[in-house]
Amino acid sequence: MRAFLASSIGVACTAALALPLTLNPAPARADRVGSADGGTQSLPLLPLGGGGLDRGAAMSSGAALGVEPRSVRPFSLVGVVWDDASARLGGQVQVRTREAATGAWSAWRDLEALDDDAPDPDSPEGARSRQRGGTTPLWVGDSNGVQARVSPRGGSGVLSAQPAGLPSGLRLELVDPGRGPATLARPLTTDPSAEPSSEPSSEDGSETGSAPSSEASSETGSETGSETGSETGMEEPPADLSASPEAPQADPDDASAPPEPEPSELTAEPSTAPPLELPEEPPNTSSAHPYTAPRPRIVTRAGWGADEKLREKGHRYTKTVKAAFVHHTVTGNAYSCSQAPSIMRSIYRYHVSSLGWRDFGYNFAVDKCGNIYEGRSGGVSKAVQGAHTRGFNTNSMGIAVLGTYSSKKPSSKAVKAVAKLTAWKLGLFGRNPSGTTHLKSAGGNRFKKGTKAKLRVISGHRDGYNTECPGNALYAKLGTVRSTAARLQGR
Repeated sequence: MRAFLASSIGVACTAALALPLTLNPAPARADRVGSADGGTQSLPLLPLGGGGLDRGAAMSSGAALGVEPRSVRPFSLVGVVWDDASARLGGQVQVRTREAATGAWSAWRDLEALDDDAPDPDSPEGARSRQRGGTTPLWVGDSNGVQARVSPRGGSGVLSAQPAGLPSGLRLELVDPGRGPATLARPLTTDPSAEPSSEPSSEDGSETGSAPSSEASSETGSETGSETGSETGMEEPPADLSASPEAPQADPDDASAPPEPEPSELTAEPSTAPPLELPEEPPNTSSAHPYTAPRPRIVTRAGWGADEKLREKGHRYTKTVKAAFVHHTVTGNAYSCSQAPSIMRSIYRYHVSSLGWRDFGYNFAVDKCGNIYEGRSGGVSKAVQGAHTRGFNTNSMGIAVLGTYSSKKPSSKAVKAVAKLTAWKLGLFGRNPSGTTHLKSAGGNRFKKGTKAKLRVISGHRDGYNTECPGNALYAKLGTVRSTAARLQGR
């Protein structure tokens, strides 16, 4: 996912900031969809100073589109979508929002096109007619005002007075995550912003620890025989009892921070009954997969309040998990860890209701306090096909760290959590976190369709697709993730 840049606007834009808020209680279209607890407002982007042009004429002529400053119902995440998922944006998208508590307006911030975190082009999910193009979403917290603009670019990528047209159906999506389970009202962990700014030298991205430094291939053992079914579209396996909800985790090594209870995943609605909590699982020392690691604590979908009525019914599985792709969500770092469940619900609703995907795109997410969240449904120990790395969603899993890590270093807790998660999940499928593997590309901008690409078992998103994701700062930590995960497997 491409990182966005917080931008400052010059004198011409200062005048716009000084304009009084334009109240428009009856827009041309401001639909709210979803459940009563949470939803999405969809606002069409209209011509800005278009000289009387209608919306279609403005798009074809290259005039800027946007939303004038206005009051809206409360929301916490914003993005822009358009009708055709295959259409390129060809423009610069900027938004600013008004904080509900103070009434202060933010600076203008850029939203980049989201074309790399997506379903595979030839998959049923990628081919579905309701899929739409969109930008990366931005978490803005409790807000009640918004302004947006899309300035077209010329063929060179430079803003131009005579550019090509913008994609049709451009609209602003304002997502309200809803309240979520009452058990998540208190913070899950201590915010790592209180930690010292310096970090141990072992986290500088080098391969440290007891893990072997060589990159021997992890493709040991057969991928057939005990692994049955086709590459995609497999029937659902038996119920995954290991996916029972567990309490959200503070620092896993901090005994003074007891985990909070989570509602049972076996009930339709969050339950007030005593929670079902399972301990971390011991390693499996069987001869089939001798290198395994304990399962870390995972906040289930019920725990972060996923509305299961939003997603498409059923699940899609692949044969195995050969690689883990690490991402950042590019939703910004201005969040507390108590807000992470709300961010999960917002991204989930944006992926499904706004972009038209079948479910949450990533298989897992990790917040900056080291809490791990179940993403796409289907069983945390299963080979669930996600929509995280265009071209390589088969036989892989996607892990997204909540935040933007282009230059800001991820917390040590988040890095440790990614290592624990990959050590456990890859161990279930006999993979060496320090090794390499091969995946067949379904088509992308780095590997052509049908290419058998050699990749690290723990890769950054940019290794499979030409993108900035997971950001330079997080990408530099993947060496530490690999060595730590291998050590946790006992290698």
